[in-house]
Amino acid sequence: MRNNNIKIRNPFVLPVITEGTYYLYGTIGDSCCVEAAGVGAYSSENLENWNGPYNVVTDDDKFLGDHSFCAPEVHFYNGKYYMLVNLKVDQICKGIQVLASDSPKGPFILHSDGVVTPSDWECLDGTLYVDEEEEPWIIFCHEWLQSSDGKMYAIKLSKELRTAVSEPYLLFQASDAAWSQAFGEDKKCYIIHGPFIHKTQSGQLLMLWSSGGTDGYAIGTAYSESGTILGPWKQDKEHLLCRHGCHGMIFKTFEGNLMLAIHSPNDTPYERPVFINVDECNGKLVLK
Repeated sequence: MRNNNIKIRNPFVLPVITEGTYYLYGTIGDSCCVEAAGVGAYSSENLENWNGPYNVVTDDDKFLGDHSFCAPEVHFYNGKYYMLVNLKVDQICKGIQVLASDSPKGPFILHSDGVVTPSDWECLDGTLYVDEEEEPWIIFCHEWLQSSDGKMYAIKLSKELRTAVSEPYLLFQASDAAWSQAFGEDKKCYIIHGPFIHKTQSGQLLMLWSSGGTDGYAIGTAYSESGTILGPWKQDKEHLLCRHGCHGMIFKTFEGNLMLAIHSPNDTPYERPVFINVDECNGKLVLK
């Protein structure tokens, strides 16, 4: 199966060097995160020809969510594979839980003590960051559905990734970026989606995130002025990708090249995984 045959949103690539294999995870289903019955996973040795899909997570009564799985990320941490995933159930706020497995192929089972995001917030798109003190953090979005101006937060997690051990820290809001466009009748709503943390070779800590731009869904970059996850975060005046791409993440190929993974276009059911070569220049990302 090739990239143009894979329908997936929110692609996340985990290179496993010991296997010489890339694992691609993402949201499956035809309804844009609504009633998505599991997490789709594929494997490849070259990012072009893929095996799968494998359903590495399926609905289970032990999960809080019985409505949809969305935007999975898988990280290797302290000897195990951990998945951060949005789970949604009717009448309960959307939240992020942590699942665990001994293998990137799963099965991933519930690990956290319920959601690690505030239970009365509509939260989505959690990403894991381990700081220089080896403290784990989850960076996530507080949806515009509750806050109008979507906001980015960070919460410190326990070492075992089972629970939050701090209050949420506000990092920035979508309207802070000059390229982010308001929508709605009063033009006061701003989308915020898809955070991903990357540290450049020069030591610059940056964050990719998505919002609506002048030409559609776009990806921008924010930079931590302190070099820590708590910022303050300064927004790049220009977006990194201006249209037809969202929910970006960065990974390194087995050849040592940096790649940006996105889904494009943003129209359901036409989303496909797209991989774009990127470079670092003066602490910033540049599309090649």
